[in-house]
Amino acid sequence: MSQEPTLTPAAPEGEDYLERRALRRGSAGWVLLTGLGVAYVVSGDYSGWNFGLAEGGFGGLAIAMVLMGAMYACMVFALAELSSILPTAGGGYGFARRALGPWGGFLTGTAILIEYVLAPAAIVIFIGDYVESLGLFGLESGWPMYLVCFAIFLGIHLWGVGEALRFSFVVTGIAVAALIVFALAALPDFSFASLDDIPVDTAAAGSNSWLPFGLLGIWAAFPFGMWFFLGVEGVPLAAEETKDPARTLPKAIRWSMGILVVLAVVTFFAAAGARGSAAIQEAGNPLVEALQPNGKATTLSRIVNYAGLAGLVASFFSLIYAGSRQLFALSRAGYLPRFLSLTSGRKAPYLGLLVPGTIGFLLAAISGNGARMLNIAVFGATISYALMSLSHIVLRRREPELERPYRTPGGVLTSSVALVLACAALVATFLVDVTAALIALAVYVVALGYFGLYSRKRLVATAPEEEFAALAAAEAELARD
Repeated sequence: MSQEPTLTPAAPEGEDYLERRALRRGSAGWVLLTGLGVAYVVSGDYSGWNFGLAEGGFGGLAIAMVLMGAMYACMVFALAELSSILPTAGGGYGFARRALGPWGGFLTGTAILIEYVLAPAAIVIFIGDYVESLGLFGLESGWPMYLVCFAIFLGIHLWGVGEALRFSFVVTGIAVAALIVFALAALPDFSFASLDDIPVDTAAAGSNSWLPFGLLGIWAAFPFGMWFFLGVEGVPLAAEETKDPARTLPKAIRWSMGILVVLAVVTFFAAAGARGSAAIQEAGNPLVEALQPNGKATTLSRIVNYAGLAGLVASFFSLIYAGSRQLFALSRAGYLPRFLSLTSGRKAPYLGLLVPGTIGFLLAAISGNGARMLNIAVFGATISYALMSLSHIVLRRREPELERPYRTPGGVLTSSVALVLACAALVATFLVDVTAALIALAVYVVALGYFGLYSRKRLVATAPEEEFAALAAAEAELARD
């Protein structure tokens, strides 16, 4: 994209530079990684998606969910190929670095970081609200609750990646099991007539009972259709801590996406069909609302309520992990201050955990606006999706002979579909929350200023993602000679 910056020719802080920035190898197999992929997303099945009913109605949100599901499916197939080529903690940043140069790598990595720093800040607020609504030990939502959550779950991550992923797997299993229980419990009350019961806005172009807010409502529902899948793209960030990553990562990514598609369809239809789209479109806890037609709590609704808390914990916990690995990779390569990539005796990037954790806590404590922070996270996510999909297209075109242990079905056609839909989703974020989109853009401008004025001339040549890109440049130079 631009002229290559001058890379640091040797380890800038001594020969042990990379040794002091090493993660624990071989800590996870494909089962734990599949659990991680589901954990990133599972809280979105319990709440948030239903606000899309207020934007597009049942039909609008259903179409948005299908289109966004197609975007994620196409993208994760592309990511499966890219992660088999370059299995490092950089994930999307590493892929874009090779395909689009240092500017493309930084743009992608920053977008991913925005997503994974803002999303936990939003989810911890939702956890506090859940705990308060459940009346657990008389606790109230607020900064003390947020501080405890960050302290406990950061502590588990600092303990070690193997322990962290096993904890996440168990909590995710509870949340998924409860979704199945919910669907079975809602089935007796299911009615097709309940799906399209939102009043029609006759002034909207193309409106009807299935599209009460017209054709534009479909587009406005895109960000909420994403909530069923948002975060699954983070699986490749575990590459350096994975057994046989070239084989394991593609398998885990595909399984995660398959499970999430099933959960999305089952949850969406069961909740709207049991209670009615109108009744749950603004509910903070739509699954519980669907099981309480008279407003009275039942045993099943309590179980689902507690499981919703488990789902939030699973996503909060796993997103902290993803953010720390993206920050670790960008810092190790010199895009961000290098000290942030130092690892502890247990091979955990302790500053990569503590710094974004502190930022997330402060954002939650000061703002208290979880919905807006999630919208900012979605904005960052859509930018990264477009750039990662573009990276797949560029590498397929420019380096067709590159060894690919896994190849994306459909090739560039698949990633092109993901690219187009990601761009559409990016524009849709402005339809939902212009302020959130502008805040994300402002963060981007500051980050780009730091990179352009300072860090782009101080990149570390020995970082895996930079070595991979340098190898490509050397091969291209030899080919020209």
